[in-house]
Amino acid sequence: MTDILLLIGSIVCLLVGLAGAVLPLPGPPLSLIGLFLLHYSKYAQFDRSTLTFFVILTVAMSIFDYYAPIWGTKKFGGTKYGSWGSTIGLLVGLFFTPIGMFLGAFLGAFLGEILGKTEPKIALKAAVGSFIGLITGIVGKVILCLAMMVLAGMAIGEYFMMMS
Repeated sequence: MTDILLLIGSIVCLLVGLAGAVLPLPGPPLSLIGLFLLHYSKYAQFDRSTLTFFVILTVAMSIFDYYAPIWGTKKFGGTKYGSWGSTIGLLVGLFFTPIGMFLGAFLGAFLGEILGKTEPKIALKAAVGSFIGLITGIVGKVILCLAMMVLAGMAIGEYFMMMS
């Protein structure tokens, strides 16, 4: 019974984690929890190096995802005003639909630059950089969550293949 609950919990965490890679949820950490739940069931046994690898990637991706819009803003010529605006806009956007995150980061970077007395053309370029950074973070999270899902799916498939 415990193994079935661990399997169900694992699948739920992996699926919600994948959704959280795009939505305002902690996607990769949820997927990682799903991987650990599966590991502690009879359906999969991952070696320590595999689990450690995914822990390190999850921590790194969480940090990267936070800084990606800021990096994008600076890379496209933005200033600290645009970086702060992007961060604030992203946080405000979290309270709205997923589109709110994108618009929040974009508009936040743009308005931050305008408040910092940057020309509108340069402010727009910085806002585009923020958007690209945000998208880059999301793509990275989706790839990481999918990698954990594939690993889990292969382990579950292998278990049931051995049982038949």
